[in-house]
Amino acid sequence: MRIPCLSPTIICLSLACLPLLSSLGHAEVFELKNGYTVEGTVLKQQGDVLLVDIGVDEVRIPLSQIKSRRASQDSAVATVHEKKHQLYRTAQLPRRSVKDLTEKFGEGVVLVQTPGGLGSGFIVNESGFCVTNYHVVEKETRIAVTIFHRGSDGEFNRRRVDDVRIVALNPFFDLALLQIPAQKDLVFKPVFLAAEDDLQEGEEVFAIGNPLGLERSVSQGIIGTKNRNFKGQVYIQTTAEINPGNSGGPLFNARGEVIGVTNMKLLFSEGLGFAIPAPYLKLFLDNHEAFAFDRNNPNSGFRYLDPPRRKNQSTPKE
Repeated sequence: MRIPCLSPTIICLSLACLPLLSSLGHAEVFELKNGYTVEGTVLKQQGDVLLVDIGVDEVRIPLSQIKSRRASQDSAVATVHEKKHQLYRTAQLPRRSVKDLTEKFGEGVVLVQTPGGLGSGFIVNESGFCVTNYHVVEKETRIAVTIFHRGSDGEFNRRRVDDVRIVALNPFFDLALLQIPAQKDLVFKPVFLAAEDDLQEGEEVFAIGNPLGLERSVSQGIIGTKNRNFKGQVYIQTTAEINPGNSGGPLFNARGEVIGVTNMKLLFSEGLGFAIPAPYLKLFLDNHEAFAFDRNNPNSGFRYLDPPRRKNQSTPKE
């Protein structure tokens, strides 16, 4: 059945001496004497303190508090491959905790609302283009989204935006492209799509969405298989919990890259959720003009008509 903060801690401790940096700009993992681990890119060394970019902020680490350091297995700097005429960005990001990644990319996930129900979606660029499932907006034209943006107090605030435009629909891949109207006092925070299709069974993933209307819910799991076939289309099978309302939301890998679009689960089962792989999504976005939405085409959605006005303005008789 288809289904319709961690704020970085600034570490300021006592000072001592360690060997000078052999190189700057590479991803490293620092194990501290207090038991904490910091992963990031060394920007520079100021005396006995390292200035490290952890992705969402910069922290200062005294050399005396570093127990060990090693090269990261992932690149510590996001390599963003932007191409002209594309609606999205791809990246190769460093591994981080689900808590950190939810903090960083949570603003890119939205609640999609229609007269017939609700679902999830995610923003793919700064112009407000948003991806969701086709079945979330199927036969609908009045669409609104709720954006969760971080205020000056660090808390997430809700912002409902009406008059969302349908840009393209692909019922074959169960994908839809929307555009959220620009907001004067709000900057859209897009997510990154995975640059490579290198999924492995057992790889950790997590989903952010709005199951049963429970906003900004996070579920974690692994990839059960990367090539489950249903009706001639390949899906990612995951143990991350997927429920009605998650439809159209992103499935992230452990680096915070979108590897799929959650769209269905099996009835009367747990841990059997499915997502549309990112290659299908990229193909749809790259060729979205071929699936452009036409309000006058009855095959691409219903057009709601306003009710007729009363001709007799007098008070009705009881």
